[in-house]
Amino acid sequence: MPEESEVETEKLREAIHEEMEKEGGSFLRSIALTTAILAAVAAIAALKSGSTANEALVLKTEASRLQAEASDQWAYYQAKGIKLAITEAAETPYRASGKTVPGELGEKEARYQKEQDEIKKAAEDKEKERDAKSLEGDHLMHAHHAFANSVALLQVAIALGALAALTRARLVWFSSMVLGAIGVVVFGIQMLG
Repeated sequence: MPEESEVETEKLREAIHEEMEKEGGSFLRSIALTTAILAAVAAIAALKSGSTANEALVLKTEASRLQAEASDQWAYYQAKGIKLAITEAAETPYRASGKTVPGELGEKEARYQKEQDEIKKAAEDKEKERDAKSLEGDHLMHAHHAFANSVALLQVAIALGALAALTRARLVWFSSMVLGAIGVVVFGIQMLG
């Protein structure tokens, strides 16, 4: 048998394997790092999303309570209006017969009118306060939706990062980075706004 010349393929194979691991290892580390950062931002955005939704619900509940109080004031206003109308109606027979209206009826009429004016102001104040709370709640719900959108973008970016790690596809990782950057920008805009 002729003697075969041996070429050191084992060392070459090890060198190629090490280079592949270095390339794949640094790529996987990059994916892991960006995914961890995106996950941290997503967690903060999710907390902000939840807290703004809760604050909005509290404000909307407060607005509902103020509406009920304003409605109570308007009912009280109407009751005073009925008493005022009854008092005015009680004066009609005196005037029709040419008699002097008793002073107590005039006093009641003035008192009911004054009370009705005060009640009207209180009801209108409650309605203004209700409107302010409701508007603030609407603003917070808008913020909640922006935070929730950033969370969704970040979650998809994280999923793409996992897919990139499994497939070692740089284009998928790039897509993850772009989507994650958009999510971070949406989150940042809402935090600053």
